[in-house]
Amino acid sequence: MPLKVSIGHSSLTGPRERNEDFCGIVTPAGADLENKGLIAAVADGIGGHKGGREAAEYTVRGLLADYYATPDTWSVPHALEKVLVPLNRWVMAEAGRQPELAGMATTLSALVLRGRRYVLAHIGDSRIYLLRDGVCARLTVDHIWEHPELKNVLSRAVGLDRHFQLDVADGELKEGDCFLLCSDGVWGALGDERIRETLLAHPDPQQAAASLCSLALAAGGQDNASAVVARTETLPPQNLRDSLEGVARLPLPPRFKPGQQFDGLLIGEVLHDSRATLLYRVKDNETGQQLVMKTLRPELADDADEIRALIMEEWRARRVVSPFFAQWVPAERRSCLYYLQTWHEGATLQRMLDTGLHITVAEAVQHGIRLLKGIAGLHRLDIAHRDIKPDNIHIGRDGRLRILDLGVAVSPSEDEVPAGNPGTPSYMAPELFAGERATARHDLYAAGATLYHLLARKYPYGEIEPFQHPKFGEPVAPTRYRPDIPGWLENVLLKAVAKDPARRFETAEEFLIALERGASRPLDRPRATPLALRNPALTWRIVATVSIALNLVCLMLLMR
Repeated sequence: MPLKVSIGHSSLTGPRERNEDFCGIVTPAGADLENKGLIAAVADGIGGHKGGREAAEYTVRGLLADYYATPDTWSVPHALEKVLVPLNRWVMAEAGRQPELAGMATTLSALVLRGRRYVLAHIGDSRIYLLRDGVCARLTVDHIWEHPELKNVLSRAVGLDRHFQLDVADGELKEGDCFLLCSDGVWGALGDERIRETLLAHPDPQQAAASLCSLALAAGGQDNASAVVARTETLPPQNLRDSLEGVARLPLPPRFKPGQQFDGLLIGEVLHDSRATLLYRVKDNETGQQLVMKTLRPELADDADEIRALIMEEWRARRVVSPFFAQWVPAERRSCLYYLQTWHEGATLQRMLDTGLHITVAEAVQHGIRLLKGIAGLHRLDIAHRDIKPDNIHIGRDGRLRILDLGVAVSPSEDEVPAGNPGTPSYMAPELFAGERATARHDLYAAGATLYHLLARKYPYGEIEPFQHPKFGEPVAPTRYRPDIPGWLENVLLKAVAKDPARRFETAEEFLIALERGASRPLDRPRATPLALRNPALTWRIVATVSIALNLVCLMLLMR
């Protein structure tokens, strides 16, 4: 059963000639409701300025339209911020471009209801209330200056400052929860207790919204009065981010043998057999298409963590639509827990290295460019791969590079991020061994280590074994192992794998541009870390030794 919410809204013009408030609501259905949820917003243009209404309306309309254009993999707070920051810049730019609009700005209170949670975003002095079990709680804090001479003067608003600071909060939903979004024309005239009484007296959201606005003006309100009321009627049985959780009730399939028929699929060879997962090459009997089936080993049928990990991997694979990844294929007839992806003939870069294939500098650069384009697309979806290495990079017979295995990938939109850092030690950044959690930026280090290994068949800091606690000095220049590597490429690689994270590339796009420009605009060679920073203990030992030696010499001279 999907999330069901009843909505009501009202906006009345007070004694002022113009209503500078603006309300907006989007109530989607189907996939949009599951992935993005319902959104409502109230904005109150700053009074006394011609552009107040324009700022309020443009901000709300822009938010409602652009929020649904953000990737499904983004968390709600991340999506709201990514949409509202440019809207803030636009309002400021319009105020600067047209003198008659100088000072245009607006408050904003927005509410997203998705799955079994709510998320609110707020700036200014419009408010959001939650009525639950007869108790009416205010969920927002007014952004006004606390000064006797600056009463009701906003300290924060959309269009007020380039430093845009948005309040964001979230919580669990309960059936019967009633949310109120209102401008100061409502709460300023009625007060919190009368708002609670009105919401309790009018179970129908439309009647409640209309009554609140009418009562505010009848009580002598001197401002426009706007309200949006949202009441949750039914909640879905599971969290939205686990929208595939229903398939968790499916049993794990048995271990297949080549030639078996299953769910309309012909089982081919076993492509991979690891501690937890099995990959088969299969053929769809109906279409003849060659596919890859990924599932878990049968003995993990009671392992809830592994089952959820496979479900989330499919969830991510469905959303990564890119030529640099194998594509998810619907499995409408599945009777067991697995998912399907396109199959591509070819080999991984690691298999190529294992066969002794010599990779030229030009080939390595082209592999790096395509790899970083794939990583950049993944990061734009707010997903970190966390296991970039030659074994997870496939070169197809069609010449395309594809990044494999999203099994340990994460995105902030997930409810829980597993503890610990997955990945292959030799491709992990130095700070990860100190306990720092792997993020998207660590994919860039792994990409640099991968290109280094393709060319040198070595690792920047030497091979690191599992459970080893290495000590990191300076990365070895790849030309020590491969003299034909040009200086510009060596500089790029050393920057990518620098020990200090601050010296590395910040984004995949920056790394990509460095490779594409090549020798035409080479990077400067990274400076070596001074000994005092690289090994403070050794530095002090050297200083102490020299100091003792000088003191002995001075003592000998004095004793003559």
